[in-house]
Amino acid sequence: MAKRKVEKKSEETIIDIVETRDNIADYIDKNKGLVGGILAGIILLVGGYFLYQYAIVGPKKRDAVASMTKAQEQFAKDSFALALENPGAGFEGFLDIIENYSGTPTANTAKYYAGVSYLNLGRYQDAIDYLEDVKAKGAILPIMKNGNLGDAYSELNDFDKALSFYKKAANAKENSFLTPYYMNKLALLEMKNNNVAEAQKIFAEIKKEYPESPAAAEVEKFIIK
Repeated sequence: MAKRKVEKKSEETIIDIVETRDNIADYIDKNKGLVGGILAGIILLVGGYFLYQYAIVGPKKRDAVASMTKAQEQFAKDSFALALENPGAGFEGFLDIIENYSGTPTANTAKYYAGVSYLNLGRYQDAIDYLEDVKAKGAILPIMKNGNLGDAYSELNDFDKALSFYKKAANAKENSFLTPYYMNKLALLEMKNNNVAEAQKIFAEIKKEYPESPAAAEVEKFIIK
C-alpha cells in the first residue's frame, strides 16, 4: 500500500464528520508500519520476479531489471524523487523505465511505483495519471491501485471519486489487512456524505469479519460516534 507522510494532530483525535480527511490521515499515520510491511512484501515479490527474469532474458531486459531494482531501493527509503528520475549509479528511474520499456510488465510495474511516488510527493494528478494506466492483476495489486487512487482523489477533495475507488479496493480481492483498511476509509467517507447508516454497517462488518485487524481496533469509537 502505498504510505503517505502526514502530521499527527494529537493522540486523542476527536472524531467528527467534517474532519473525515484528518481522521483518514491519522489512521494511516498510526498504521504506517503495517502498511510499510505490506508494501515491503510487494517489493520482495516483484523483486523475486525480476531476479528470475534476469537469469533468463537478454541484456536489454537485464538493464531494465537492474534499473528497477535500484529505483525500488530509493522508493523503499522514501526517496521518491530519486526513484522517479535518478536512483543513482547511472541507472534509470521509474519514468525512464516506463518510456524505454513501454508495453512490458516492467514498465507496468514502474507505472504503479511512479503513481505512488507522486502521491507521496503531493503531486496528486500525476499520481492519478500513472495509477489509472496500471494493468492490475493478482491478489494485491488491484487493491493497492484502487486504494491509492482513492487517496489521490481524496487529497484533491473529489470525495465522490475517492468513495468509488475505496469501494473498488475493498471489493477487489479479500486480504486480511488491506480489505478492512480500505473498508474503514470507505466508511469514513460515507460519514462525510452523511450516509451514517451505511458507515455503521461497514464498521460493524469490519468488527465482525476482521476482528484482529488494525482497522477493527479503531472501529468502536466510530460506532459510538
